[in-house]
Amino acid sequence: MHADIITQYHLSVDPADFDRFHDLVKAIVAEARKEADTLTYQYMVDEARCVVHIVEGYRMSGVLPHIDQTFAPYAETFLSLAKIEKLYVYGEPTPEIRARLDGFGAIYLTQFEGFEI
Repeated sequence: MHADIITQYHLSVDPADFDRFHDLVKAIVAEARKEADTLTYQYMVDEARCVVHIVEGYRMSGVLPHIDQTFAPYAETFLSLAKIEKLYVYGEPTPEIRARLDGFGAIYLTQFEGFEI
């Protein structure tokens, strides 16, 4: 089993709520930056400020602490401002991680070819 998990969230946001969403995301990113097992944590937005993608990369041991400790205090407000349209999970998550991500409608993909440096 590979030791890293990458997630890619596709969100929709009402452009009228984007500034409030952005302020919330700044706080979440500041907390995620402190996590030793978070390898990448990036938010991207389209020009109209209504489509947001999040790319997250974790060591396997970092996924649940991020969800339970870092994201949890912000979850209710986050989910009131953004709708998760799709969640792609790359890697081989543990059953505990799958159980948590299944709640977001996760689609799991495993690598069948390639490499990383």
